[in-house]
Amino acid sequence: MTERPARAARTVTRGAAVAAAVVVLVTAATAVLVALAAPGDSLRVTVRLLPLVLVVGALAVVAVLGTAVLRARTRRRSTQRLEHAREQARRFEQEARTRFLARLDHELKNPVTAIRAAVAGAGDDAGPEERARSLATLVSQSTRLSALVADLRKLAELGTQEIEDEDVDLAQVVRDAVEDVCAQADAAGAPRPAVDVALPTAPWPLPHVRGDVDLLYVAVYNLLANAVKFSPPGTRIEVRGTDDDGTVLVEVADAGPGIPQDEVGVVFDELARGRDARGLPGSGIGLALVRVVAQRHGGDVTLRSRVGQGTSVRLRVPTAGPSGGGPTVR
Repeated sequence: MTERPARAARTVTRGAAVAAAVVVLVTAATAVLVALAAPGDSLRVTVRLLPLVLVVGALAVVAVLGTAVLRARTRRRSTQRLEHAREQARRFEQEARTRFLARLDHELKNPVTAIRAAVAGAGDDAGPEERARSLATLVSQSTRLSALVADLRKLAELGTQEIEDEDVDLAQVVRDAVEDVCAQADAAGAPRPAVDVALPTAPWPLPHVRGDVDLLYVAVYNLLANAVKFSPPGTRIEVRGTDDDGTVLVEVADAGPGIPQDEVGVVFDELARGRDARGLPGSGIGLALVRVVAQRHGGDVTLRSRVGQGTSVRLRVPTAGPSGGGPTVR
């Protein structure tokens, strides 16, 4: 019998026992009342003090022992649930580590293989053109490896290093990131992204948050860059800011191809890259960085996606203090 049916059976058994006890007590009480109320009849009860004290004492001992047994059982169940949760956490951590090592192996194997081939192709027998191609391969692949190592080091440091604790206008961070993403597209000769920004101004603007303005910029920029990378040309990208009762929420939504449901749960893992994204530039570190930045600021980041419709990512950061608004009426 699995855990759930067994638990249901125990619940039914306890319910039946309680119901039977209630029926017995009600029946006994009714019988006594009927006997007392019957006309012409009388009931005389004589109780000796010593047996009464012994009975009451025995009932008290039974009650104390029963309470102790119930408490011990409750503690044992709490301990079992805690141990089960710890075991699940250890299993999840081990699975995440295994996935990370598999991705790292994949990310390192391709450039290393290309470098070996380039070195072999630049031997003494190689002509000038072949040597030039080999040299270009060496430069590009070593640059790719260097960027990957730098991103991993940045991610590792971000998890432990001290961060700034300053007043940050997250609305201005959003405006800066949008401007930079568009400027970079212009500089690369790519179509300018169609980004709609909706930041509240009434009845009050977005409240400020406490944190590191550079890291928060990195988080918002990465969300925008991802939306631009996966959006077909001409489709709209929407950036919305919301004051959510003590939390500033920045949502970046695109109308791209979306993410399959079996990949949504791991998109924030290090080096995670979807099946449809493996041909695109990037190391799979961006969303992992966003998650760590959110956590270091006491917030979180979540993602919703539908294949063929698009993706929405929400970054939440606690405000620096009172949200500035009046009490919420529900």
